[in-house]
Amino acid sequence: QVQLVESGGGLVQTGGSLRVSCAASGDTFSRYPMGWFRQAPGKEREFVAAISSTGVTTYYSDSVKGRFTISRDTARNTVYLQMNSLKPEATAVYYCNAVDWNRSTSRFDTWGQGTQVTVSS
Repeated sequence: QVQLVESGGGLVQTGGSLRVSCAASGDTFSRYPMGWFRQAPGKEREFVAAISSTGVTTYYSDSVKGRFTISRDTARNTVYLQMNSLKPEATAVYYCNAVDWNRSTSRFDTWGQGTQVTVSS
């Protein structure tokens, strides 16, 4: 079964940039669209961004559109999220998962440990 490992989180100042990464199982990674989700303390996990299985098409939540960029590297079985112009409300644990493209929801039942992103005000 697929395994997901997120990394690259950390502490960044408001307006700064950060890139998080997600390594997935090689045999299944290229078969699905992939996406990023985040969960802030006391809140439900929410959709952030998605990228098609081919990497040609991307989609973003309104809250991050124009500031975040999702990409994928098939050869490395890795999906990235470049976060620019960060705001304190972006503080959350970031997770990756396969995505149901039309609904912007996760496909896999299991999640990785996530990576913490903290934006200081």
